[in-house]
Amino acid sequence: MQRSLLSLTLLSAISITSASENALILQTDFGLQDGAVSAMQGVAFGVDRNIKLFNLTHEIPEYNTWEAAYRLYQTASYWPKGTVFVSVVDPGVGTARKSVVLKTKTGQYFVTPDNGTLTLVAEYFGIDELREIDEKVNRLAGSQKSYTFHGRDVYAYTGARLASGKITFKQVGQKLEPKVEALSYQKATLENGVLKGNIPILDIQYGNIWTNINDKLLEKSGIKLNDIVCVSLTERLKNGKIKVRYSGKMPYKSSFGEVKQGQPLMYLNSLLNVSFALNMADFADKFKIKSGANWSATIKACQ
Repeated sequence: MQRSLLSLTLLSAISITSASENALILQTDFGLQDGAVSAMQGVAFGVDRNIKLFNLTHEIPEYNTWEAAYRLYQTASYWPKGTVFVSVVDPGVGTARKSVVLKTKTGQYFVTPDNGTLTLVAEYFGIDELREIDEKVNRLAGSQKSYTFHGRDVYAYTGARLASGKITFKQVGQKLEPKVEALSYQKATLENGVLKGNIPILDIQYGNIWTNINDKLLEKSGIKLNDIVCVSLTERLKNGKIKVRYSGKMPYKSSFGEVKQGQPLMYLNSLLNVSFALNMADFADKFKIKSGANWSATIKACQ
């Protein structure tokens, strides 16, 4: 009997240790000018002093759920199974939007308001299960009168408890239908030799333009390295009209230095998606290109 109890205790200890090794990754639109991010980090360490805490970014533009969605998609595949992501870009804080934890089919967890932030995670990694956070048990003690900082009081707290093994996924709250709020955007397509796609994000530091058109679709189009391509970058305005922000020709190259300084090129970025750049210059700034669901790219081989 004593040996059985000892074995059970050891197994429990191993299980808890394994759970506490899961990383907790924070993303917000808070910036670092005040103490908001530090407060979230403090809550996480209050749950478990040994928690493995990392930052994705805290420089998401204010209220930009689309960019929050993309940064999660961009990063998540490089983190192991069991990683817990907390993303707080929450213009509807304190309203009826749901607070959820999504478990992907790749075994990662995403703690966030269900406001479009999960659009790309759900699409690319799949929904294994979705649960609504039960704030009666998964909320920082003493925060019940606070309605405007759920990032600290609900999301960081719940994420830390999940990553550290203090709670199981089932203890997050009730199971929901595996469907999340999704933001609409131009899906990547190939039709009659013309590639169309979205401009989901900019390579901010350098001003390069990233699309969601992947290498496989590019290969199907028949466009090859060193071909000259005709590119059009457009914005859908609030009135529904389409405005062309850039139209021109450029070569498809493997790297920036293959064209002269200041000259445009098309290339595959680190995610193997079609992108555009000016060698050692800022494409986005020069042509006033932005990103988001309303921005699109059209590409075809020039005749």
